[in-house]
Amino acid sequence: MRFRSRPIYHQEFPLAPEDNADATPTEIGRRVFLQRGGAGVAVAFAASSAGGAWAAGPSKADANQVRLPLIQDANTEQKEDTPDANLPPDERIGYAIVGLGRLSLNQILPALAQCKYSKVTALVSGDRTKALRIAHQYGVPEVDIYDYQNFERLADNPRAQVVYIVLPNGMHKGFTVRAARIGKHVLREKPMANNAADCQAMVDAMRRANRKLMIAYRSQYEPMDRMISKMVKEGKLGSLREFIAGNSQNVGDPTQWRLKKSLAGGGAMPDIGLYCLNAARFLSGEEPQEVLATVYQPTGDPRFVEVEQSVQFILRFPSGLTATCISSYASHESRFFRLQGAQGWVEMDPAFGYNGLRMRYGMLVDGKNATTEVQIDPQNQFAREIDHMSVCARDDIVPHTPGEEGLQDQRIVDAIYKSARTGRAVKLAQITAPTRGPDPLEETF
Repeated sequence: MRFRSRPIYHQEFPLAPEDNADATPTEIGRRVFLQRGGAGVAVAFAASSAGGAWAAGPSKADANQVRLPLIQDANTEQKEDTPDANLPPDERIGYAIVGLGRLSLNQILPALAQCKYSKVTALVSGDRTKALRIAHQYGVPEVDIYDYQNFERLADNPRAQVVYIVLPNGMHKGFTVRAARIGKHVLREKPMANNAADCQAMVDAMRRANRKLMIAYRSQYEPMDRMISKMVKEGKLGSLREFIAGNSQNVGDPTQWRLKKSLAGGGAMPDIGLYCLNAARFLSGEEPQEVLATVYQPTGDPRFVEVEQSVQFILRFPSGLTATCISSYASHESRFFRLQGAQGWVEMDPAFGYNGLRMRYGMLVDGKNATTEVQIDPQNQFAREIDHMSVCARDDIVPHTPGEEGLQDQRIVDAIYKSARTGRAVKLAQITAPTRGPDPLEETF
């Protein structure tokens, strides 16, 4: 893995972030980059004034408590990839891909071809003609093709140790519980489910089966995000003050499953707003204690008959950090975040995507404001998270993003919707987090 820093400017007096474009470029040496670590790029947006709401929030929120465990992030150190780390095919962990939609075809299956420890060994689909075509493309024998009804036959397939569930949110619980019953590990897409009760049921089922459950929070395996998390842990930004994030896109077809409440659980919030929520938690290393939210569901737009068009929420953390996040299904595509501390800031813009990410950080260098852009050789985020799951399954290690991580986010999502319904802040009661195993990320990467 190769890292490159590109100094943007070095100025004699501090400028507001919006003034940075006019600054004069000046060389900042490699020593500065090594001292400061990596960072990310985002466009900051002005958060709506919420001071009054927060002032009144605690007294109103006491009656709206939601129990929330504290999830501790693991060590984020990594090793560079080495060619001899690749396992021969017969020693790799086998995956049964459940659902052959766009994400599976365009991202997950191609990523498995790039993995070091993983391979595709089975397909589960309701369209056998499509499954046969895909199986031929990836060398999966016809005998290893299943449909949703005979899914349990995977119990007799030792070539598939992990089930990767890539289905609509409302189907996640059913197939996770079924996988637990037949003794398979589960890697599944986010959001984990449509409510916290279903998430808890999945965690319990996998625990009873003594199988691993991992949620595919691929951004937590992406190198730039991990560098930012490391910067925060090392105090590079000082005390954290604000996190600002947005994730929006303009959806088209009103018949797609993501606009059906029974399948998606909601609109922009669980699909793309979740990236902002999880990033606030992962990058800061903190858990929110309170949330205040609003949602908008317009009338007359056939896309939003069942789910919200947009959501705005503010998270308040014990340290004083606030996270202001927006997400919309009716805005031009935009993905960004900015994390600001007392001694520096870090941004990503674009953020959250599969590729094309950019990042910058700004802090004082020799008493002067400086901004540095960091470039990292592109890596397949799906391959990284899949290989991580394989190491966990092989070595009996708790995943970096276990089922409890998805449960954590869903508790907050439930509280966001509750706050939007009641017009009040919802207080999140923290409880003890489950114990994690040693972090295998260093060995995986």
